[in-house]
Amino acid sequence: MSDYHEPVDELSQEARNFSRALKSMKEEIEAVDWYHQRVVTSNDKDLAAIMAHNRDEEIEHACMTLEWLRRNMPGWDEELRNWLFKEGDLMGAHGHDHDDDDHGGGDADSLGIGKIGK
Repeated sequence: MSDYHEPVDELSQEARNFSRALKSMKEEIEAVDWYHQRVVTSNDKDLAAIMAHNRDEEIEHACMTLEWLRRNMPGWDEELRNWLFKEGDLMGAHGHDHDDDDHGGGDADSLGIGKIGK
């Protein structure tokens, strides 16, 4: 069974690589969660340390994949530069209005579809 949502023969090699990277990043993040749950529930100090090491390696893998996406897939570089390593309220930062997101709402002059309606 394919993980593609569109016919694979209609996808470019570039699109397939994006899918590979995104799928890999999801798997790495899921592994971080699994290992972290095991770390915090283990009653064996040595085993917890090994699993913490494994968790941290999965974080490294996820970050490496994220960097590949930043360098190669449109949109990632701009959004990561906009959101990462910033201080303050995440929702109020970077000109993001709490009431006007990409899911509708907004002011009377908006079409209700976020940035497009401005």
